[in-house]
Amino acid sequence: MKSITIQGTKRESVGKKSTKALRDAELVPCVVYGGEETLNFSAEERAFKGLVYTPEAHTVSIEVDGKTIPAVLQDIQFHPLTDKILHVDFYQLSEDKPVIMDVPVKLTGRSKGVVAGGALRQSFRKLKVKAIPANLPDEIVVDITPLKIGSKLYVGDIKTQGFSFMHPDNAVVVAVKMARTALKGGAAAEDDDEEEGEATPAEGEAPAAEATSAE
Repeated sequence: MKSITIQGTKRESVGKKSTKALRDAELVPCVVYGGEETLNFSAEERAFKGLVYTPEAHTVSIEVDGKTIPAVLQDIQFHPLTDKILHVDFYQLSEDKPVIMDVPVKLTGRSKGVVAGGALRQSFRKLKVKAIPANLPDEIVVDITPLKIGSKLYVGDIKTQGFSFMHPDNAVVVAVKMARTALKGGAAAEDDDEEEGEATPAEGEAPAAEATSAE
C-alpha cells in the first residue's frame, strides 16, 4: 500500500490554550496511539491533503524529532462550519500486528444487466479489511461483467489473499436492478432490498485504542 509522509513537531503542552494556539497558526493537533507511549504532535493542515481528500487508501509515515513512525489514520475531526481539520488520531503499525482499514472498491467490466437496461447499485464505496501492514491491499477490485438484472454480488463472493473482510459474507456490495424507465406502463419499480450498511467490527477486533476527542 502507498504511504504518505507527514512531518510534525512534538507537542510539549496539550492544554486547551496550546491547542487553540496551534489551530490559530493553521496547525493540526495529532495523537499517535499503539506504541510504547502515546505521541502528541502537530502538523501543517496542508500536509493532510493527500491523505484525507482522496478516494485512495494510504498508510502514513510520521516524521517527528528525527524518528519515523509507520501508522494509519484512525479518526479525524472537522469543524462543523468551515470543514477545517481540528484533530487527527493515528494508530502505530507493527509488522506482525493486524490492522483494520477502509479500502476503496474498484468496479471493472460492464455488467450484462446494465447493457440490457438495468441500473447498477453500489452499496459500498469502501470495505473494511483486516491484515498485517504488508498485506493491506491498495483497492478491492470487483468484476461486475457477469451480473445480470436481478443479480447481486456479496462480500463472500470476493476472493481475498492475505486479508479478511470485517463484514458479513451476505453483505451486498453491488447489485443490478430493473431500471424504472424499463418497466412497462411507467410503473415504479419496487425495491425491497435495503441498501446494505457497513458492519461494525466485533468488539476487540479493531486494533486501535478508542479515539479521544479534540482538546
